[in-house]
Amino acid sequence: MDGTPQEITTLVGREVYSNNGVFVGEVEDVRLDLSQQTVTGLALGELSQELFAGRIESGKGVMIPYRWVRAVGDVILINDVVERLEDDGEDEEVIA
Repeated sequence: MDGTPQEITTLVGREVYSNNGVFVGEVEDVRLDLSQQTVTGLALGELSQELFAGRIESGKGVMIPYRWVRAVGDVILINDVVERLEDDGEDEEVIA
């Protein structure tokens, strides 16, 4: 996120971790706002069973807002909001 333009497709396949180092999932797709030419969300699959067991059906994924992304490199780091799902049932979007 250093401002250097990158291909959007480079995000697909990257592993996503919380800023505490907990594996969250793998990017399967991106959500775009074409009018503003920005990425607005990441569709994750291959979800962490530890975080999502009993919450998300097998074969489904989650969409996380791109505003949660803290850094993009070899992996993607996001805020630890996902880890707090266990505590307060934070809203989540399920994708097919």
